Amino acid sequence: MTDRYERVALIGLGLIASSMAWAMRRGNVADTIVGFAPSEETRKVAGELGFLDHVAASATEAVRDADLVVLCVPVGVMGAVAREIAPALKPGATVSDVGSVKQAVIAAVAPELPANVHFIPAHPLAGTEQSGPRSGFAELFDDRWCLLVPTERTDPGQVDRLARFWQALGSRTDQMTADHHDLVLAVTSHAPHLIAYTMVGVADDLRRVTDSEVVNYSAAGFRDFTRIAASDPTMWRDVFLSNKDATLEILGRFTEELFALQRAIRSGDGDLLFEYFSRTREIRRGIIDAGQDTDAPNFGRTK
Repeated sequence: MTDRYERVALIGLGLIASSMAWAMRRGNVADTIVGFAPSEETRKVAGELGFLDHVAASATEAVRDADLVVLCVPVGVMGAVAREIAPALKPGATVSDVGSVKQAVIAAVAPELPANVHFIPAHPLAGTEQSGPRSGFAELFDDRWCLLVPTERTDPGQVDRLARFWQALGSRTDQMTADHHDLVLAVTSHAPHLIAYTMVGVADDLRRVTDSEVVNYSAAGFRDFTRIAASDPTMWRDVFLSNKDATLEILGRFTEELFALQRAIRSGDGDLLFEYFSRTREIRRGIIDAGQDTDAPNFGRTK
């Protein structure tokens, strides 16, 4: 079995897909890269940028004869896209995705695919607040994790092949079950995004603090919240609706912790606050030690 996918089709041409294409070109990972997006303007921009060998006029055209098809569309439409492309898929092809929810994607996509293709859900843990084909860059996945979530029907050899593909794009890879993936991401991504959206919304509603003060005097914490809250609203709407159980579980735990901190502040319990903040500081150190962020002053900002 070759490690190389000769023809790769990307359905959706935003940040992740364009970065995948640039990374494939950097690593000479595929012979031909084809892409499609529903928006004519997006297809035009992708053609001008040159990260694809061919911009297809339809999703079915894009996947025809492809060895690897990657769904880079919002979670909420993956089932419909899978249904559309299913008749055009090449026997033996691998179909994957980049969605940040896995149980809902598997439930929506797997029933639509023919039995003679390999379905391997995946999730690259990489991104920025930017979106669209102009936002992609080859280094996005370097030293970041890509989680593979094989189903019961998945051929282990094909999982290994897809893992090597992602490694060639710069990623580390790991495997986990769909339910565990969704719980982990609720902790590390989904709930933090919802909290960020909420905090920015609170600042917008707090009329005693003017809009200009929020913009001009943002300390680093709030500034980071606004970066997270600037993420693609369509994607995150679908994420929360598709991973509601795990997200609500983590938000319930968050609310309990928040109430405990409120009580400590109200009662002047400095020992509890110090112990709590010391413990959470160690988690930050662990993230840096794992190579998933920088210990440069001011988070590596130049200004």
